[in-house]
Amino acid sequence: MRYGSIYLIVKDIDKSVSFYEKIFDMKVSAVNGKRFAIFNNKGLNLCLMNGYYDSENPGQVVTKGKYWEIYDNQSEFANSINTRKVFINLGVKDLKAEYNRIKELGIATQMTEIRFINRKLSLPFK
Repeated sequence: MRYGSIYLIVKDIDKSVSFYEKIFDMKVSAVNGKRFAIFNNKGLNLCLMNGYYDSENPGQVVTKGKYWEIYDNQSEFANSINTRKVFINLGVKDLKAEYNRIKELGIATQMTEIRFINRKLSLPFK
């Protein structure tokens, strides 16, 4: 397993990008319209996810598999007070094998089945 990035769910994408540009003393590395922004700081990625974007633009989201309110309702995350707003993105070579390994470890209290979620890019992506 490898580290991918950390995602923060935010209420105001523009304000958050401005804040992190000042804190990191660097410009945002890439954006997907108003959906998310990436700061690549020497390979350590911090991603800002607009918690309202998907619910406001449902035609740009393709999901295969069951909807899980506890994991999928990003608007609720954005509205919550300092809880459930951080996601860690990890990469693996064999997703099914890693899923089974984690399941067998018994460390996950709530696991969904493996699902495909594709967020269409809203141009421009830079």
